[in-house]
Amino acid sequence: MPAGRTMTVSDSVVIAADPQTLYDEISDPRHMGRWSPENTGADVTWAHEGEAQVGAQFVGHNTRGRLSWETRCRVTAADRGTRFAFEVYRIGLGVPALPAKIATWSYDFEPTAEGTRVTETWTDRRTGWPDFVAARFDRAVTGGKPFAQFQEGNIATTLARLKADFESR
Repeated sequence: MPAGRTMTVSDSVVIAADPQTLYDEISDPRHMGRWSPENTGADVTWAHEGEAQVGAQFVGHNTRGRLSWETRCRVTAADRGTRFAFEVYRIGLGVPALPAKIATWSYDFEPTAEGTRVTETWTDRRTGWPDFVAARFDRAVTGGKPFAQFQEGNIATTLARLKADFESR
């Protein structure tokens, strides 16, 4: 594990909704474009009754400024009302053809008196990259920030939008 950079960031928000309802929407990556500042949705075909299953794959669509790219993702956790997680293992412009350990994303759902605490976590899987290479790449693609700091902002935006969306219904 690289010693010079933060590899995992997360944040939480309490939303006035039940864990199963939140899970059902968040575990369908086609909806993520409503909340995420980068992800614009996904191509999803679930084999089992329209629900995410461990091992199922999807293609995520992403934009940042003028740049657009695709990611191939694999579901690693699908526990309704408790946890949804996936790994990003391919990336590319137009087609996710380049195999690479990119990141994992997870969403944990914890019932509270006010509704549900949703925790979004990003983990950098670029563990084989030397710190100086990662730092240069990160600055180039994020406008000068380390990826962890950049993702902290993305997570905060996503959670705020998620809360506003569900609590305005």
